[in-house]
Amino acid sequence: MTRASGAAGDRPQDSASGGVGDRVLTIPNALSVIRLILVPVFLYLLLVVEQTGWSVAILMFSGFSDWADGKIARLVDNQSSPLGELLDPLVDRIYMVVVPLALAAAGVVPWWFVIVLLGRDLILATTLPLLRSRGLTALPVTYLGKGATFALMSGLPLVLLGQFDALWSRVILACGWAFLIWGMALYLWSAVLYLMQVSMVARSMPRVAATSGGRGTGG
Repeated sequence: MTRASGAAGDRPQDSASGGVGDRVLTIPNALSVIRLILVPVFLYLLLVVEQTGWSVAILMFSGFSDWADGKIARLVDNQSSPLGELLDPLVDRIYMVVVPLALAAAGVVPWWFVIVLLGRDLILATTLPLLRSRGLTALPVTYLGKGATFALMSGLPLVLLGQFDALWSRVILACGWAFLIWGMALYLWSAVLYLMQVSMVARSMPRVAATSGGRGTGG
Protein backbone atom coordinates (compact mmCIF):
# COMPACT_ATOMS: atom_id res chain seq x y z
CA MET A 1 0.00 0.00 0.00
CA THR A 2 2.81 2.35 0.95
CA ARG A 3 4.75 1.48 -2.20
CA ALA A 4 1.72 2.05 -4.43
CA SER A 5 0.93 5.42 -2.93
CA GLY A 6 4.59 6.41 -3.11
CA ALA A 7 4.73 5.50 -6.78
CA ALA A 8 1.54 7.38 -7.45
CA GLY A 9 2.83 10.38 -5.55
CA ASP A 10 6.06 10.37 -7.51
CA ARG A 11 4.40 10.07 -10.90
CA PRO A 12 3.36 13.73 -11.39
CA GLN A 13 6.81 14.91 -10.39
CA ASP A 14 8.43 12.43 -12.76
CA SER A 15 6.20 13.50 -15.61
CA ALA A 16 7.02 17.12 -15.02
CA SER A 17 10.76 16.73 -14.60
CA GLY A 18 11.09 13.77 -16.93
CA GLY A 19 9.43 15.76 -19.68
CA VAL A 20 12.10 18.41 -19.37
CA GLY A 21 14.85 15.83 -19.29
CA ASP A 22 13.61 14.05 -22.39
CA ARG A 23 12.63 17.16 -24.34
CA VAL A 24 14.47 17.59 -27.65
CA LEU A 25 12.13 19.57 -29.91
CA THR A 26 12.44 23.02 -28.38
CA ILE A 27 12.92 26.44 -29.94
CA PRO A 28 16.40 26.95 -28.41
CA ASN A 29 17.54 23.54 -29.67
CA ALA A 30 16.18 24.31 -33.14
CA LEU A 31 18.07 27.62 -33.19
CA SER A 32 21.28 25.87 -32.12
CA VAL A 33 20.88 23.27 -34.87
CA ILE A 34 20.28 26.02 -37.45
CA ARG A 35 23.42 27.81 -36.29
CA LEU A 36 25.37 24.57 -36.60
CA ILE A 37 24.07 23.95 -40.14
CA LEU A 38 25.06 27.49 -41.12
CA VAL A 39 28.74 26.89 -40.30
CA PRO A 40 29.60 25.15 -43.61
CA VAL A 41 27.33 27.60 -45.45
CA PHE A 42 29.33 30.48 -43.97
CA LEU A 43 32.62 28.87 -45.00
CA TYR A 44 31.36 28.32 -48.55
CA LEU A 45 30.08 31.87 -48.93
CA LEU A 46 33.21 33.49 -47.50
CA LEU A 47 36.01 31.34 -48.89
CA VAL A 48 34.61 29.82 -52.09
CA VAL A 49 32.21 32.29 -53.69
CA GLU A 50 33.47 35.30 -51.67
CA GLN A 51 30.03 36.66 -50.82
CA THR A 52 30.99 38.99 -47.97
CA GLY A 53 27.50 40.41 -47.48
CA TRP A 54 25.84 37.03 -47.02
CA SER A 55 28.70 35.90 -44.77
CA VAL A 56 28.11 38.90 -42.52
CA ALA A 57 24.38 38.17 -42.51
CA ILE A 58 25.01 34.62 -41.28
CA LEU A 59 27.26 35.84 -38.48
CA MET A 60 24.72 38.45 -37.41
CA PHE A 61 21.89 35.91 -37.48
CA SER A 62 24.00 33.47 -35.47
CA GLY A 63 24.79 36.10 -32.87
CA PHE A 64 21.15 37.14 -32.55
CA SER A 65 19.89 33.54 -32.40
CA ASP A 66 22.50 32.70 -29.76
CA TRP A 67 21.15 35.54 -27.61
CA ALA A 68 17.54 34.58 -28.38
CA ASP A 69 17.82 30.88 -27.54
CA GLY A 70 19.31 31.70 -24.14
CA LYS A 71 16.51 34.15 -23.40
CA ILE A 72 13.83 31.71 -24.53
CA ALA A 73 15.29 28.86 -22.50
CA ARG A 74 15.29 31.00 -19.34
CA LEU A 75 12.00 32.85 -19.72
CA VAL A 76 9.64 30.46 -21.53
CA ASP A 77 8.26 27.37 -19.81
CA ASN A 78 9.15 23.92 -21.19
CA GLN A 79 11.96 25.24 -23.41
CA SER A 80 15.02 24.28 -21.36
CA SER A 81 16.56 20.84 -21.74
CA PRO A 82 19.78 18.95 -20.95
CA LEU A 83 20.43 18.69 -24.69
CA GLY A 84 20.24 22.45 -25.00
CA GLU A 85 22.68 22.89 -22.12
CA LEU A 86 25.19 20.82 -24.09
CA LEU A 87 24.35 21.93 -27.62
CA ASP A 88 24.41 25.70 -27.15
CA PRO A 89 27.95 25.99 -25.69
CA LEU A 90 29.18 23.40 -28.19
CA VAL A 91 27.96 25.48 -31.13
CA ASP A 92 29.40 28.60 -29.49
CA ARG A 93 32.80 26.91 -29.26
CA ILE A 94 32.63 25.79 -32.89
CA TYR A 95 31.96 29.37 -33.98
CA MET A 96 34.79 30.67 -31.80
CA VAL A 97 37.19 28.34 -33.62
CA VAL A 98 35.82 28.31 -37.17
CA VAL A 99 35.04 32.01 -37.65
CA PRO A 100 38.49 33.40 -36.72
CA LEU A 101 40.21 30.71 -38.80
CA ALA A 102 38.00 31.51 -41.79
CA LEU A 103 38.55 35.25 -41.47
CA ALA A 104 42.30 34.74 -41.24
CA ALA A 105 42.23 32.51 -44.32
CA ALA A 106 40.31 35.26 -46.13
CA GLY A 107 42.86 37.87 -45.06
CA VAL A 108 40.39 39.78 -42.88
CA VAL A 109 42.26 39.32 -39.58
CA PRO A 110 45.95 38.51 -39.05
CA TRP A 111 47.03 34.99 -38.18
CA TRP A 112 48.68 36.11 -34.93
CA PHE A 113 45.23 37.13 -33.70
CA VAL A 114 43.90 33.63 -34.31
CA ILE A 115 46.97 31.99 -32.76
CA VAL A 116 46.57 34.00 -29.55
CA LEU A 117 42.83 33.34 -29.46
CA LEU A 118 43.06 29.58 -29.94
CA GLY A 119 46.26 29.27 -27.91
CA ARG A 120 44.41 30.64 -24.91
CA ASP A 121 41.77 27.93 -25.25
CA LEU A 122 44.38 25.20 -25.65
CA ILE A 123 46.14 26.31 -22.47
CA LEU A 124 42.88 26.18 -20.53
CA ALA A 125 42.13 22.75 -21.99
CA THR A 126 45.28 21.39 -20.35
CA THR A 127 43.68 22.01 -16.93
CA LEU A 128 40.89 19.48 -17.54
CA PRO A 129 42.84 16.45 -16.20
CA LEU A 130 43.57 18.31 -12.96
CA LEU A 131 39.93 19.35 -12.53
CA ARG A 132 38.73 15.82 -13.21
CA SER A 133 41.17 14.47 -10.64
CA ARG A 134 39.26 16.64 -8.14
CA GLY A 135 35.87 15.38 -9.28
CA LEU A 136 35.04 18.42 -11.44
CA THR A 137 34.41 18.69 -15.16
CA ALA A 138 34.95 22.45 -15.49
CA LEU A 139 34.75 25.68 -13.53
CA PRO A 140 31.71 27.98 -13.84
CA VAL A 141 31.77 30.46 -16.69
CA THR A 142 32.34 34.00 -15.40
CA TYR A 143 30.65 37.19 -16.54
CA LEU A 144 34.08 38.40 -17.62
CA GLY A 145 34.44 35.43 -19.95
CA LYS A 146 30.93 35.95 -21.29
CA GLY A 147 31.67 39.62 -21.91
CA ALA A 148 34.88 38.73 -23.73
CA THR A 149 33.07 36.25 -25.96
CA PHE A 150 30.34 38.81 -26.69
CA ALA A 151 32.90 41.46 -27.65
CA LEU A 152 34.79 39.06 -29.91
CA MET A 153 31.70 37.68 -31.61
CA SER A 154 30.43 41.25 -32.12
CA GLY A 155 33.74 42.48 -33.51
CA LEU A 156 34.32 39.68 -36.01
CA PRO A 157 31.26 40.39 -38.21
CA LEU A 158 31.93 44.13 -37.97
CA VAL A 159 35.51 43.65 -39.19
CA LEU A 160 34.18 41.50 -42.03
CA LEU A 161 31.57 44.15 -42.88
CA GLY A 162 34.36 46.71 -42.91
CA GLN A 163 35.95 45.10 -45.98
CA PHE A 164 33.73 47.05 -48.38
CA ASP A 165 35.29 50.03 -50.18
CA ALA A 166 33.24 52.87 -48.70
CA LEU A 167 33.53 55.52 -46.02
CA TRP A 168 30.88 53.92 -43.82
CA SER A 169 32.78 50.65 -44.09
CA ARG A 170 35.94 52.22 -42.67
CA VAL A 171 34.01 53.49 -39.67
CA ILE A 172 32.56 50.03 -39.09
CA LEU A 173 36.02 48.48 -39.49
CA ALA A 174 37.39 50.76 -36.76
CA CYS A 175 34.48 49.86 -34.49
CA GLY A 176 35.02 46.17 -35.20
CA TRP A 177 38.69 46.33 -34.26
CA ALA A 178 37.80 48.24 -31.09
CA PHE A 179 35.52 45.35 -30.12
CA LEU A 180 38.19 42.78 -31.01
CA ILE A 181 40.99 44.47 -29.07
CA TRP A 182 38.80 44.95 -26.02
CA GLY A 183 37.44 41.42 -26.32
CA MET A 184 40.92 39.93 -26.66
CA ALA A 185 42.09 41.79 -23.54
CA LEU A 186 39.11 40.49 -21.56
CA TYR A 187 39.57 37.01 -23.04
CA LEU A 188 43.20 36.83 -21.90
CA TRP A 189 42.43 38.30 -18.48
CA SER A 190 39.60 35.80 -17.96
CA ALA A 191 42.11 33.05 -18.75
CA VAL A 192 44.45 34.37 -16.05
CA LEU A 193 41.60 34.36 -13.52
CA TYR A 194 40.58 30.86 -14.62
CA LEU A 195 44.12 29.55 -14.07
CA MET A 196 44.16 31.18 -10.63
CA GLN A 197 40.90 29.38 -9.80
CA VAL A 198 42.36 26.09 -11.01
CA SER A 199 45.38 26.67 -8.78
CA MET A 200 43.08 27.25 -5.79
CA VAL A 201 41.18 24.05 -6.60
CA ALA A 202 44.44 22.10 -6.79
CA ARG A 203 45.50 23.36 -3.36
CA SER A 204 42.18 23.17 -1.53
CA MET A 205 40.44 20.08 -2.91
CA PRO A 206 41.71 16.52 -2.40
CA ARG A 207 42.09 14.10 -5.25
CA VAL A 208 39.15 11.82 -5.95
CA ALA A 209 39.83 8.10 -5.74
CA ALA A 210 39.96 6.42 -9.13
CA THR A 211 37.18 4.01 -8.17
CA SER A 212 34.76 6.76 -7.12
CA GLY A 213 33.54 8.90 -9.98
CA GLY A 214 31.24 11.86 -10.06
CA ARG A 215 31.19 15.42 -8.93
CA GLY A 216 29.79 14.74 -5.50
CA THR A 217 32.82 12.78 -4.29
CA GLY A 218 35.06 15.76 -4.81
CA GLY A 219 33.96 17.22 -1.45
